[in-house]
Amino acid sequence: MKPAWSLALDLDRRSHLPLPQQLVNGVVEAIRQGRLAPGAPVPSTRRLAAALGVHRNTVVAAFDDLVAQGWFETTRASHTRVTGALPEAAAVPGRRGAGPGFDLVPWKSSAATFEAVPKKVLDFTGGLPDPRLFDARLLARAYRRALKRSSGDLLDFGSPAGDPVLRARLAAMLTERRGLAVAADDLLVTRGSQLALHLLALAMVRPGDTVAVESPGYPSAREAFSLPGARLLPIPVDGEGLDVEALARRLRTTRLRALYVTPHHQDPTTVTLSARRRLRLLELARAHRFAIIEADYDYEFQFDAAPVLPMASTDPHGVVVYVGTLSKALAPGLRMGFVVAPRPLLQAVLAVRGQVDRQGDLVLERAVAELLEEGEVLRHSLKARRIFHARRDLLGSLLAKRLGRALSFELPRGGLALWARAAKGIDVERWARRGLERGVRFFTGRSYSPAGEALPFVRLGFGHLDERELEEAVRRMAAALAY
Repeated sequence: MKPAWSLALDLDRRSHLPLPQQLVNGVVEAIRQGRLAPGAPVPSTRRLAAALGVHRNTVVAAFDDLVAQGWFETTRASHTRVTGALPEAAAVPGRRGAGPGFDLVPWKSSAATFEAVPKKVLDFTGGLPDPRLFDARLLARAYRRALKRSSGDLLDFGSPAGDPVLRARLAAMLTERRGLAVAADDLLVTRGSQLALHLLALAMVRPGDTVAVESPGYPSAREAFSLPGARLLPIPVDGEGLDVEALARRLRTTRLRALYVTPHHQDPTTVTLSARRRLRLLELARAHRFAIIEADYDYEFQFDAAPVLPMASTDPHGVVVYVGTLSKALAPGLRMGFVVAPRPLLQAVLAVRGQVDRQGDLVLERAVAELLEEGEVLRHSLKARRIFHARRDLLGSLLAKRLGRALSFELPRGGLALWARAAKGIDVERWARRGLERGVRFFTGRSYSPAGEALPFVRLGFGHLDERELEEAVRRMAAALAY
């Protein structure tokens, strides 16, 4: 015996949807969720109209539609029931969230890098700045000014290259503070530096092209170039940064499309690419005609000496593509990246961007332009640098005190993370798992290895945690190791 009709339907008389359509939608959803089984009898239109408090014609119209769509059927005795021949999936509860009804392409990503963690977990990952340091009222005022001064153009489609006012201010900043002689038309603005890498990869890489990457190195950069089909060529990193001579040896037999490199503070080791290697790398790129994609993600945070100017500032051959961000200088949630490149490449990237993202957030871009013009970005960066410098020193002293026998490290000269080697015999993967159980998260060297091999290192980002949180996070790490 098929189960009888047992269903409460709520009709909203204030809705813009007509009542018959609401009734149809409710019944279809109930069938899909399994609350109405195939073959279940349906009450008469008169009885259901009385139960719902609507005119019988409303129910008649809905029933006619449900019959026409195949959800209801009428018997020889003029009775109506839920169609008995519905596909089984139509009556499986939760089918929509159970998974796709089609095959997916296998894809392994580092999405865990971006997963939110519970608030009680102290998070060393990411090397991110502390958003609590940024005065959101400054941005709110800049938003209001941007909209007030706009004639409405900021709410319309704009250039895929980004707000022209922001591009002009960025060009001035890069010229004055980073030694890049650029104009507004030499750069484009993106929603964060990660999008910039993906756009560059789509514009530059064909399936089968070889792209060299640092090993260990930033996992999301590897994924950006893997997506369009690049073959990755890992190049080792040592105390002077990328091993340029190892790259030179590979170039004897390998044609390279591009090299991704983080010369200022190598991610994850934090070392700075030496001057002689920079010059050698520029010459190799000229001779072998490959692009150097220079990611300069935390230029503002140099603690013990003056910042080293970007490679792009001393590029006589037009081989360097410079990728930067303002997200680190302001707050990580303000997605604001930029690309400086030869104009023919920018045109290719703009063509891709027009299809993928169309344009950025023009209102946010103009607001940030206001902050740049007023000097607020520089003032905030200087304040944040002092705070992060103190946090770096505190983390170093805490690690030496509590984990001095377990970890060896040098304080990074800049950046927002520390790279430490674990003592022999310590299983860093097990340590990380136990740390998470005790409320502290950190990444191990495996996360940065192109081959996914175990490396006896941990990376600890200190910018995101205040002094009290740093002390507690190190205490939890020590407790996890001792367990």
